[in-house]
Amino acid sequence: MQQKKKGTLGWIAEFAGTHKSSYVISVILAVLSVGCGFMPYVFIAGIATKLLDGSADMNYCLMMCLYMALFFVGNRLFHSLSTTMSHKATFEVLAEIRRRLTKKLAKMPLGDVLEESSGTYKNVIIERVDAIETTLVHMIPEVTSNIIIPIAVFVYMLMINWQLALISLISVPVGAVFFMLMMGGSQESYNNTIVKTKVLNDTAVEYINGIEVIKAFGKEKTSYEKFVTAAKEGADCFIDWMRRCNLWQNLAMTLLSAQLLTLLPFGAWFAMQGWESGADLLMLVILSLGLISPFIIISGYMDDMAKMGTIIGEATSILEKPELSRPAAISDRPKGSTIELKNIRFGYKDEEILHGFDLTIKEGTVNALVGPSGAGKSTVAKLIASFWDVKGGEIDYGGVDIRKIPLDDYNQNIAYVSQDNYLFDESVMENIRLGDPSATDEQVIEAAKNCGCHDFIMQLENGYDTICGGAGSHLSGGERQRISIARAMLKNAPVVILDEATAYTDPENEALVQRSVAKLVKGRTLIVIAHRLSTIASADNIVLINDGRIEASGTQEELLEKSPLYREMWQAHISAKDCE
Repeated sequence: MQQKKKGTLGWIAEFAGTHKSSYVISVILAVLSVGCGFMPYVFIAGIATKLLDGSADMNYCLMMCLYMALFFVGNRLFHSLSTTMSHKATFEVLAEIRRRLTKKLAKMPLGDVLEESSGTYKNVIIERVDAIETTLVHMIPEVTSNIIIPIAVFVYMLMINWQLALISLISVPVGAVFFMLMMGGSQESYNNTIVKTKVLNDTAVEYINGIEVIKAFGKEKTSYEKFVTAAKEGADCFIDWMRRCNLWQNLAMTLLSAQLLTLLPFGAWFAMQGWESGADLLMLVILSLGLISPFIIISGYMDDMAKMGTIIGEATSILEKPELSRPAAISDRPKGSTIELKNIRFGYKDEEILHGFDLTIKEGTVNALVGPSGAGKSTVAKLIASFWDVKGGEIDYGGVDIRKIPLDDYNQNIAYVSQDNYLFDESVMENIRLGDPSATDEQVIEAAKNCGCHDFIMQLENGYDTICGGAGSHLSGGERQRISIARAMLKNAPVVILDEATAYTDPENEALVQRSVAKLVKGRTLIVIAHRLSTIASADNIVLINDGRIEASGTQEELLEKSPLYREMWQAHISAKDCE
């Protein structure tokens, strides 16, 4: 039986977790606040009644005024306490949503993550989640309390005179019609704002990230026009929506609170006919003044509630995406670090990249994956690193299917370095320390020395305390790569994957890095992807991949002897080196 999908309130209850009690307390305090806000109407009616029948005295009036003052203070006090509790619970809910979203991204297949732009994820996790804070803080306590108290007051009005109580509400359904006209098409309009805002956010991120290319190729005008168009459309969708709603909203708000429009003439007629006393009519008039105001407050949240539903839907659409299939606890421990790929089939969306791929990478060996661009080399490396799950076959690590090993446990065994490794906007020291958060400064420096990073780091403005900048923007491409390699080496994992990790280094530094890597991976399993064939000539096993299949494998000498494609690639590489 298919599990019923949770709604917005169900997700909020789940996100609230142990903080549900804070919302309950907030609702109770809000009910007390609204109740205190209604009591002055009762006291005013009592004073008016006494004045009409001539039985009022100064002590009575002063006492009623004192009670009104006390209830006014109670109204503000309970409201303040209610919002404090709801703020506390709401910030925990927002934090929980963001924690789940960021953890979810780490558990999703990399391909699913990359289907959306970074701007989209940033918009959902930061701006969109933050946008529901005000609604959550006020909606739960205030909507609940503003429903309960007016109902109780209306029941009291029915007890005084049920005919006049009902007559006082005649304007409400008329106002509700205009309110419905205002809300008509609101979901489509709001979805349009979501789409246009997403386009604006993505365009802004693209414009900022690509500013170097834009300037280099003189595309400032066209690129800026694209951003201006997105900004204008992002504003117009809101303006057009508000213009369409203005007339209906004003009519609805006017009529929803126009109880006296029907109550006064009919009440006067009832009084003249002797069907109702003046004191009771005055009580009904005063109570009706505060009857609909709470519902108007609630109506102000209707749009916010629709927005919250959309935003929760965006967040949960990420949370409901499939994760990498991994157990919570390990049941069968790997023996060694030999990696076996058995009849692997894998592709991106509908295009298959690897077709029945078989490969054994023995423990402690140096293995190079080579081949034409698009052959599937990086795909193999990323599957081994568990960035994706295979669509057919299995990958064994130490004799155990990696899908039977918890993701955190398996990640401890793999150090992955690509040509585009990310550096955080922290110091060089902290970026390297990410490989082993428990490492001392001395161990970080030792790893940097072993990777040939120490000298250039010491020449930076603040040495190891130099801030790398967002995505390592304060460093050159080669410097970023060498720091990434130092970080991977500090991790001290049994398997090291270098995916074009020396692509940005100059020949002198590349040779230094190669010697450092050779020394540091001694006794470990190394998988190298490189277009510069001279850097992997001494590998224990060179695997030539072509069109998603292994065309040949062996040592450099064996491949030069038996593989025409490898000989062709080698000759092209040598010719290119001679021209450098």
